[in-house]
Amino acid sequence: MIKAGVIGVGSMGQNHARLYSELTDLVGVYDVDRVQAKKVAERFGTRAFTSIDDLIGRAEALSICTPTGKHFDVAINAIKAGRSVLLEKPFTGDSKKARSLCLASEEQGSVLASGFVERFNPVVAAAKEALREGKFGKLISLESRRVSSFPSRIRDVGVIMDLAIHDIDVIRHITSSEILAVYALGGRFSSTQFEDFANLLLEIGGGATGFVETNWLTPMKVRRVSLTCSESFVQLDYIDQTLEMASSKIANIDPGNMFQIPLEYDVRRMSLKKEEPLKRELEDFLDAVRSARTPQASGWDAVANLRVCEAASRSLKERKRIEISQER
Repeated sequence: MIKAGVIGVGSMGQNHARLYSELTDLVGVYDVDRVQAKKVAERFGTRAFTSIDDLIGRAEALSICTPTGKHFDVAINAIKAGRSVLLEKPFTGDSKKARSLCLASEEQGSVLASGFVERFNPVVAAAKEALREGKFGKLISLESRRVSSFPSRIRDVGVIMDLAIHDIDVIRHITSSEILAVYALGGRFSSTQFEDFANLLLEIGGGATGFVETNWLTPMKVRRVSLTCSESFVQLDYIDQTLEMASSKIANIDPGNMFQIPLEYDVRRMSLKKEEPLKRELEDFLDAVRSARTPQASGWDAVANLRVCEAASRSLKERKRIEISQER
């Protein structure tokens, strides 16, 4: 069994620790809050380390779930020690630093995964496969809505880096295409340092377009995406893990009664096995470490996602369309 560790056991890190304790050998956890680290370690039957370096020395694979500002320093030290790393989003929050981690990982021959958990949601996997097989027809556009109330855990990034980055990753993943340009509108409604609402219009390789609505201002949690295709209209709900596909056709039209157009609807709901996306993500990471393969959500995926977020932030300030670099 792979020896795994978790650095940073706040809200997200606790879940990494819980799942590692079920999936593999959880050798320890670390947090700057030693009381919190001890509490989590006791709950999952492992050790609370008081030094990051000591935990890096004991583990083969590490989840790094610290605040964004600490991502790069912790990750680069683990990579240079030859450890495989899963770095939670937004993966340094800086595409240049993210690229440096990718190059360092390749030089070391270690696995570097990025924590874009939504692509491991069963509905995303089902939609990607159906699109690939042509079951929906040709993709025309995607519309994503990811809104909720303000999260007290966030202190160092805005809503684009914290929330919209998930949808950017899902769009790239589902379409198997890169995002070429972005135009963003939004700003600050509250007294936060960063933007707390944003709407992104995306140009996607292959001709499709995307729209992402995200904010921290809605008094309910919504996680949905819709796909407009040539043969179907598809709706995904990440929370309920449901996929609904609708199509229609027009029967014989009476030109003397245009008020009642005879539309015939066919609405189908795909039955999916409910699974915890984070568990699927960690299973993929551990398998990638065992077999020395590229994980489904790689470090280079993070670089691409961050470039879109950075372009969106720039567009927000400059009020213009921003093209996105596709260089490695």
